[in-house]
Amino acid sequence: MVQQNKGKIFLADERGHNEVEWFRSYNTFNFGQFQREHKTPFGPLYVLNDDTLAGGKSISLTIEADTEIVLVPVVGAITYKDSMGNSNIIEAGECQVYTAPKDTVIHIGNPYDNELVNFLQLWFYKKCDVLRSPQLIPFDIINSKNKLVPVPVSNTPFKYGIGKYAGRQESLYQLSNTGNGLFAFVIQGAFEVQYRLLHPRDGLALWEADAVEWEALSNDAIIFIVEIPLCA
Repeated sequence: MVQQNKGKIFLADERGHNEVEWFRSYNTFNFGQFQREHKTPFGPLYVLNDDTLAGGKSISLTIEADTEIVLVPVVGAITYKDSMGNSNIIEAGECQVYTAPKDTVIHIGNPYDNELVNFLQLWFYKKCDVLRSPQLIPFDIINSKNKLVPVPVSNTPFKYGIGKYAGRQESLYQLSNTGNGLFAFVIQGAFEVQYRLLHPRDGLALWEADAVEWEALSNDAIIFIVEIPLCA
């Protein structure tokens, strides 16, 4: 049996909240005007935003440090442009991973006229040694249910995975290095992760773990995980 390890829960109800008529953002970590002592980054993971955009709208953000950016549409699709000349359309069932140098301006938009889109943004501190085009990576959780589906990203120290589970289905994730941590984020449904109960949009940071196990507590539950080096 996997032992309970050190961890910290980031409850969805305690996230930062920024909303206007056409845009809503929930912030797991400190972001913008939302600053709390206990919402500091987990290693290099310093932004996890859960954003919703109205039809035809877009947001623009300036990256203040060299950063690996992961964009994961949850509902619908989003457009992506940046000041480096990159552009993409990212649909649900795909994610985009991109290392953006400091001062890059990114633009994320809703390509639909009358439909809301919901997407996740994860930002990690990462030195940009070589400029590369964004990686657009598909993943299939519909035909690969009840297991973690790896999201294969090249040239990164981070390991990503996503899974969709029926109730009472379990997984065990073996970390690749004892100095790494794991961050789990529940997109949909409920899970017990390493003996912690997580509801939709709750996050859990774990460290000093060799392996992490979880069990879905509802049908069609979806979890996103990232293994993160924590050593300097």
